[in-house]
Amino acid sequence: MATHFIATTTIQSAAERLKGRPKLCSDCGVCSSDLRPTMARSCVFVENKVEALELMLHGRTRHAGDEMLFGIHRSVHAVRLRRINVAAQWSGIVTSLGAVLLERGLVDGVISTRAAPGTRFAPEPFLARTPAEVLASAGNKPCISPNLEILDQVRASGLRRIAFIGVGCQVHALRVLQHELGLEKLYVIGIPCTDNTTYPALQRFLQAVSTSPGTVVHYEFMQDFRIWLRHEDGQIEKINFVDLDVAAIGGVEAIFPAACMSCFDYQNTLADLTIGYLGAPLPPGERWQWVFVRTAAGQELFDLLQPNLEFGELGERGDRSMGMREYIKMLKNPRGRPPFLIRKLIASLQRARGPRGKEFARSTIEMKLLRNLQFVRDKHARMEHRVVPYHVYKALEPYRETYEQVFGRSFA
Repeated sequence: MATHFIATTTIQSAAERLKGRPKLCSDCGVCSSDLRPTMARSCVFVENKVEALELMLHGRTRHAGDEMLFGIHRSVHAVRLRRINVAAQWSGIVTSLGAVLLERGLVDGVISTRAAPGTRFAPEPFLARTPAEVLASAGNKPCISPNLEILDQVRASGLRRIAFIGVGCQVHALRVLQHELGLEKLYVIGIPCTDNTTYPALQRFLQAVSTSPGTVVHYEFMQDFRIWLRHEDGQIEKINFVDLDVAAIGGVEAIFPAACMSCFDYQNTLADLTIGYLGAPLPPGERWQWVFVRTAAGQELFDLLQPNLEFGELGERGDRSMGMREYIKMLKNPRGRPPFLIRKLIASLQRARGPRGKEFARSTIEMKLLRNLQFVRDKHARMEHRVVPYHVYKALEPYRETYEQVFGRSFA
């Protein structure tokens, strides 16, 4: 598919972009590629096959405890590049790894995402053939992107060894199909993903939260319960979570596609290596990231990059359980934004007593699982048995009693 067509597609609204698609579609790229006939068996929103795919990759399913939230993994690390790429969202590990694979001749191409011409955040999936091309794509593009379309280029070019950089819904489909693609080698580098959106919706969000939306180069929801927005001049704008006026942007469902509200793979658990930030140490200015090594191929990737890494400590503090029970009540009876002084007090308490590190990551993932489970039940109840994977119910078991009391229905 022509690059200019992909770029045009990725700046469309959800209504334009997903017209004629199934109710749950994240535009992963399968349906707009030659792989479209495989959609019924590869799409995570037709049938979530994570349990079968875990057995394929690991020979087992998840153990009790953190694996229910974080996915199967061999090890987890707090790391950053010794030479930080200042253009990156964090330290630049993802693009550096893609570049090293090409430099060493271990792959012939890397499927990645760069910004569409004339934009900062509109995604344009592409096939990188040189290290410089991968490095130039650094920086997060938090919008749905049809990365799997690029497999058409891979197959047409006859490439047999590739690395794929993408999010959970893309990786699910890729894992289902990987043995049919004629590849000699496939490395899957996963990016954690939650609440992706379309490019126009992202612009509305930035306009609602920032005093200078046009100069925002990176943003993230941080462990101090604030959004940190980095601007072109290096200044950091910080917005308390509790100060977000969700109603002003039309509510959650006006921003996030239904598929993203029905997703249960924040941590991209089917990748070989997952590279993110969620449980990494604060402050973000030090650009620590956390990395999950999941498979033998993931260990190979981590070993390849290890000489270029500095290692930090993964910590945790706090207890998420009380906050999670309050969150369940809010799901049932959403509350309006409190008055300013109450918001100020809440923000102060969150920073002083809220969870940090791995406990913050646990609480964030549990909140997304709860919210998305309830979204499926409210909007797509007939699809629950097909799109909600086995581990969600096990992960949320500690909140069964609260859920059943609040919602007046069986939890599982």
